[in-house]
Amino acid sequence: MRRVLTLTLVGLVFAAGSAFAADPAIGTWTLNLTKSKFTSGPAPQAATRVYSESGGVYTLEQKITGSDGKEVSSKAQYREGQDDTTTAISGVDSVHATKVNANTWDFSLKSGGKEVGHAHRTVSADGKTLTVHNTGKQITGATGDDTLVFDKK
Repeated sequence: MRRVLTLTLVGLVFAAGSAFAADPAIGTWTLNLTKSKFTSGPAPQAATRVYSESGGVYTLEQKITGSDGKEVSSKAQYREGQDDTTTAISGVDSVHATKVNANTWDFSLKSGGKEVGHAHRTVSADGKTLTVHNTGKQITGATGDDTLVFDKK
């Protein structure tokens, strides 16, 4: 009986640990241009995203090399279920983040409290691919329907 109880407790500890595992987006991602689709303008030459988290605050730092060869860096922070101010996207003043499940987040991009864009971010089950589907306002300020596919670095 004692052994069964011990094994049950060990199992619960492992289950609880996986329930509180880090967001699978945490880390460095590089844009896969051949798998991505851009309708808001010319495709960039390259892009890198770095996601981190501390105390429930997530940070996205990205560098994009545009089709003209110019590099643009931006940084945005967000928390689940809250509107957070941002200056990372032209024409967007706040982002509302919603965690759908362990691998998926939705982001409402707002200007003056009104939604002007939406981003749906998913990490594949194997943790190797990050797909971001952006509609409405893009990071450049243009409007479009872009699908960005990133590979884990």
